[in-house]
Amino acid sequence: ILLNWTVMILYNYFSAMFVGPGYVPLGWTPEKSQDCMYLQYCKVCQSYKAPRSHHCRKCNRCVMKMDHHCPWINNCCGYQNHASFTLFLLLAPLGCIHASFIFVMTMYTQLYNRISFGWSSVKIDMSAAKRDPRPIIPFGLSAFAASLFALGLALGTTIAVGMLFIIQMKVILTNKTSIESWIEEKAKDRIQYYQTGETFIFPYDMGSKWKNFKQVFTWSGIPEGDGLDWPVRDGCHQYSLTIEQLKQKADKRVRSVRYRAIEDYSGICCPVTKGVRTCFTTPCTEEPRIALSKGDLILATRGLKHWMYGEKILDSAVDGGIRERGWFPRKCVEKCQYDSETDQPVDGEKKNR
Repeated sequence: ILLNWTVMILYNYFSAMFVGPGYVPLGWTPEKSQDCMYLQYCKVCQSYKAPRSHHCRKCNRCVMKMDHHCPWINNCCGYQNHASFTLFLLLAPLGCIHASFIFVMTMYTQLYNRISFGWSSVKIDMSAAKRDPRPIIPFGLSAFAASLFALGLALGTTIAVGMLFIIQMKVILTNKTSIESWIEEKAKDRIQYYQTGETFIFPYDMGSKWKNFKQVFTWSGIPEGDGLDWPVRDGCHQYSLTIEQLKQKADKRVRSVRYRAIEDYSGICCPVTKGVRTCFTTPCTEEPRIALSKGDLILATRGLKHWMYGEKILDSAVDGGIRERGWFPRKCVEKCQYDSETDQPVDGEKKNR
């Protein structure tokens, strides 16, 4: 049985790794040219981002139905390998639960006649393995330590991977990805912030958990559709989600605040020279850091107590240059009092808009 667990776990693991998530074809455009106005354009892939696709910095491609980039499979979890990845998250804890049961029963049966309970101590006689010839496999101190260590690994894997499986099943049963759940939360925040009165309905939720489940898991192992066009629920547009993304992108530009660098920053993750708190509170994320030179302008969109995230304003950005976005220490920048484009205070501009 353990061998079967191992084969199924490794099969789904390598399937998720080598099959890949599926990428938007380079230079892809929608069939109707007027639909381009509903889509974002990727300068790296030189193509429009299809609905539910996102550009991955690690893979350097636009991934179809991207959920996240997983370092354990060194690939993205997306349209083609979402089922294999989720099955791996299910089978790994089940196999570890089976292994944990074996370890517990092994230690229990081997130690049952070797433990003596005194008034002040508990003694384990591990030398019984040498005196008793009945056990086929000798159970000494080293075997006990190895079994205890393996039991800890199995239980830790069960808890950690099992929680990831629960998270994945929650988004699958609502036919969402982790990124789309985040987009939906930001949509609610945008509507509440501006009091527009509109209602955002997630377009890919079929209204039934079973129908959403079948969007990912099929008997053939091949997911439905082509990864570019998706069925939507009644009353929703094919580009409802992408239109909301464009609105959030415009809102992000409005809410961004302009800062000017007052210190140089090399772009390392833990800058010791910027203070102990800045060094030890570095953001726990795969998002990059950007190097700063004194006088650089940055549009900050979000931040922590000692760190901020934003985009460096480059002269080549107007000409289609590659954008530089990432984290940088808060103490290296100061807030600009006036926006150079409108010559108005940034806070006032944000409030008016």
